[in-house]
Amino acid sequence: MTPVFLNDIGIVSALGHGVAATREALFATDGPLGVRPTDGHTPGRPLHLGCVADPLPDLSQAPVRFRSRNNRLIAAALAQIRPQVDRAVARWGPSRVGIVLGVSTAGLDEGIAARRAHAAGLPWPAGYDYAQQEMGNAAAWLAHELSVRGPAHVISTACSSGAKALASAARLLRGGRLDAVLAGGADALSGFTIAGFGALESVSADRCNPMSIDRRGINIGEGAALFLMSREPGPVRLAGWGESSDAHHMSAPDPTGHGALAAMRLAIERAGIDSDAIDYVNLHGTATPQNDAMESRAVAELLGLRVPVSSTKPLTGHALAAAGAIEAALGWCCLVDNPAHRLPPHWWDGRRDPALPALHLVAPGESAIRPIRHVLSNSFAFGGSNASLLLATA
Repeated sequence: MTPVFLNDIGIVSALGHGVAATREALFATDGPLGVRPTDGHTPGRPLHLGCVADPLPDLSQAPVRFRSRNNRLIAAALAQIRPQVDRAVARWGPSRVGIVLGVSTAGLDEGIAARRAHAAGLPWPAGYDYAQQEMGNAAAWLAHELSVRGPAHVISTACSSGAKALASAARLLRGGRLDAVLAGGADALSGFTIAGFGALESVSADRCNPMSIDRRGINIGEGAALFLMSREPGPVRLAGWGESSDAHHMSAPDPTGHGALAAMRLAIERAGIDSDAIDYVNLHGTATPQNDAMESRAVAELLGLRVPVSSTKPLTGHALAAAGAIEAALGWCCLVDNPAHRLPPHWWDGRRDPALPALHLVAPGESAIRPIRHVLSNSFAFGGSNASLLLATA
């Protein structure tokens, strides 16, 4: 099959701005970074959240419909690879470059602020346009900003969106429809989404604690990751991907892990490798009771207890539609410029849940026993939408 490469990467999250800052924080051994307590979105009720602290690009000169924090996060990631993207557009032409993004919040907070002003008897704010809230807005802004005319669309399947965006981009490239795709995901923090997960009793006030018997739920995060993808050789291949649907419940995963297992197996089969070749798994690892139970059983059944695994959500928070793209970027950090074969630590309290398989959870400072060549990254969403990506060295 035609290989597809992740040629360049831009990332912004609670861990930092850019690959270098992200890598340094990801592999830190003196304590977990990124997620921190704040009541900025829940006044009077501090929660651990994965907030992006770095200043974001100003979009005040963009058309009003494109002015949102969500698009500013995308702009921050884009700025890191803008020269490479511009060269791709010049080389292949605007109609041969496309955009695929995972998004779930869009301009949600901008809409909430405008509605509050209107409810108070004020005019609709001059900086508000309902189009800011449309899911496709992010792809439309990137197409506008880059002057590209290839397919530009958004996938919104909750927490699997960012991973599925990369799979969709790969299909466009393998099918010859496009020569380059800017793919990834973005989501901005919102009090609305925090309240929604809180209503489901899924939010932990403390740093999330995946795989622990004391786990209490997720930390919401925000961020963006963009990959310039093409058939041109690059440092990382998207060697495989798998997608499945539980068709089990609107918000709970199939407890058997059948759908998660199917997605992982499909990714490995598409890559044409044996399961023993997997060097590291980035777990979906939300620290909710049901997700961790389901995922750990699926991983143990497919890969056994040998392979190093970790959840990086105690560092980034759960960035919802951006999570799959951000975690693919963390997989990139394992595969590129990592001569010591460092692995992302699994930050938790060390109290195993005896009901779960004893997976090999990566300790701070741990390195792989061999060069890291294959990384599996899991993303499992509401509605039983499952996606697994298999990244490999070129």
